[in-house]
Amino acid sequence: MSPAEAVSKIDRLSEEELDCIEICNQAAGVSEWCADECLGSEEMERCARLCRDVADVTSLHARFMARGSDYSHHFARACAEVCEACADECEQHDVDHCQVTAEVLRECAESCQTMANARSGASVPLTIAADGTRGTRMADG
Repeated sequence: MSPAEAVSKIDRLSEEELDCIEICNQAAGVSEWCADECLGSEEMERCARLCRDVADVTSLHARFMARGSDYSHHFARACAEVCEACADECEQHDVDHCQVTAEVLRECAESCQTMANARSGASVPLTIAADGTRGTRMADG
């Protein structure tokens, strides 16, 4: 049985939660691959560091979701943010491993943001300020 099949046996998880766990696990794996490919290149140092951050945060978020933690939404927000930052960095590099990673991370960020929003009950999209800083916009109401 594959890990994805095993996770699918957790009957208290919604389809969206199962999908998020799966994409988080994919993001962790592809980010480790990308970081490894970036090692040794000074111009790819930021990419490697961000990929390692993604691998840690996404795998932790997947584990918190699988066990039904009341704190998983905190990791969902962090996960969405770090995936977006890393995807932005990866897209700057014209190499296959970075382009593949960026694509997976965009999907992961979207899924994690959905999980964060579901928990808060409000739409709180990821935003990028004019100065390049990242954050969430406060929901109206």
